[in-house]
Amino acid sequence: MVSSCELCCEVIIAILLPPLGVCLRHGCCTVEFFICLILTILGYIPGIIYAIYAILFLNRDDYYDEYRRPIYYVA
Repeated sequence: MVSSCELCCEVIIAILLPPLGVCLRHGCCTVEFFICLILTILGYIPGIIYAIYAILFLNRDDYYDEYRRPIYYVA
């Protein structure tokens, strides 16, 4: 579980630089990062909205358990 201080810092970073906030939470070569990067290039506000959504509501660990993990996933 993420501490509230860490979560608050990530949200502040996501407001200032949306792709960096998503990169800290999900990694730099993920789909979430590239979606946030494209949305930030197209418009700053959509990038912020998606970054906050990706930080607060998306949890990739729920989707990558032993039975539902994709073929290309390397543990």
